[in-house]
Amino acid sequence: MSKHQINPKKLLRSKWTSTSPKNKEKHFLVTDVTFDEEGVVVSCVLESVMSKTEYPINWRDLKDTTMWRQGWK
Repeated sequence: MSKHQINPKKLLRSKWTSTSPKNKEKHFLVTDVTFDEEGVVVSCVLESVMSKTEYPINWRDLKDTTMWRQGWK
């Protein structure tokens, strides 16, 4: 399994493409990232570009290249 290198500070407004789209939702934008006092990501929200539906996600899942591609492909 290949892994992306992701800087948590650059997550907000980053673009992602799902490798297995559901409901024709393929392209996503990170719209919210919350950090704790130590600067550790505690929550991350992806928004579908097509439907504007928001999905809470474990930001570490974005590192899995079998599930996500960085950018819009």
